[in-house]
Amino acid sequence: MSEHHPHEHSGSQHPGPQHSGDAITFFKVDPMFDAGIVVTSPAQAPDGRLADRNTAYFDNLSPPLRWTNVPDVVAWALVVEDPDAPQEHPFIHWMLWNIRGEINALPEGLANVDVLATPQGGIQGRNGEGGYGWFGPRPPTGHGLHRYYFQLFALDDFIEMGPDTPLQELLNALKGHTLAKGEMMATYEAPGAP
Repeated sequence: MSEHHPHEHSGSQHPGPQHSGDAITFFKVDPMFDAGIVVTSPAQAPDGRLADRNTAYFDNLSPPLRWTNVPDVVAWALVVEDPDAPQEHPFIHWMLWNIRGEINALPEGLANVDVLATPQGGIQGRNGEGGYGWFGPRPPTGHGLHRYYFQLFALDDFIEMGPDTPLQELLNALKGHTLAKGEMMATYEAPGAP
C-alpha cells in the first residue's frame, strides 16, 4: 500500500519526529544558469540559529536579508519553508515576489501586508497561518531543531500574480523565469526545550 501514515517509521529512517515528506521549492526549480546566489542575514547566529525576535514566539519580525547580484535580473522572489513541520507539505513562512532587480537586501520587520510600500511593488503571499507576509518560526515544544530555508530566485521578469496565489502556482511561474537561485538555511528550536 502506497499510502503514507505520518505516525509510522520505516526501518531506513532515523528515529525522531516526523517531518514533511514533500521537497522544498528550491529543489523543484531548475535555473537557466549555474551561478548561485549567496543569501545571508545578520539575524542568523554563527551556529545557524535565527534570532529570537524573528520568531513567532517573540516579536515575529521578518529577518533582514542580503544577497549577491545576478546579471540581467529583473525581479527577485523569496520563499521560506520549514520541511521539518509535522504535516504533509513544508510549512510556508514567507512568500514574497516582484522585488525589483536592483534591490539586494531587505530590512528587518517588513509589514504583514499583501502589497509592500517598501520594497515598492513587492507582493507577499499567504503564509501557513493564513496571513500575508512573514510568519516566524514556532516549532512545537519537544519537536527538536527545525530548519528554515530562505530560497531566493533571480527572475527574468515580474510575476503577474496576486497575493492570494498559492505556492504551487507561484512555483510554476518560478520554473519558467528563474535565472539563478540561492538559499540560506537557518535553524530554531522551541524556547525552554530540555
